[in-house]
Amino acid sequence: MAGGSAIRGSRVGAGPMGETERGEAAPRVWVSYWCSQGHEVRPSFAKEPDIVIPETWDCPRCGLPAGQDKDNPPLPPKNEPYKTHLAYVKERRSDEDGAQLLEEALAALRERRGG
Repeated sequence: MAGGSAIRGSRVGAGPMGETERGEAAPRVWVSYWCSQGHEVRPSFAKEPDIVIPETWDCPRCGLPAGQDKDNPPLPPKNEPYKTHLAYVKERRSDEDGAQLLEEALAALRERRGG
């Protein structure tokens, strides 16, 4: 049987690992974001001269996009229903185009069949 330590890899008297073992934490900047549901999320970013803070952030509570303006949060994305291949074709072609293509295909088929 192994030693008497309840947590594998630890020793008696071992405390939590702190800044002395890991080094100093980088200075941080906290930015508030609000979603359309009113949730606030405050991610932190390293404080650096060339920091780029994103305009939007995904809300961890509801998944909607959140922005930095509390009074004007981003609108939820519109979920468009699934479209079939035929629906996409109908968007690109008019009924007249479809009738002309059908007529050309039927003429080619008749010609191959000899009649």
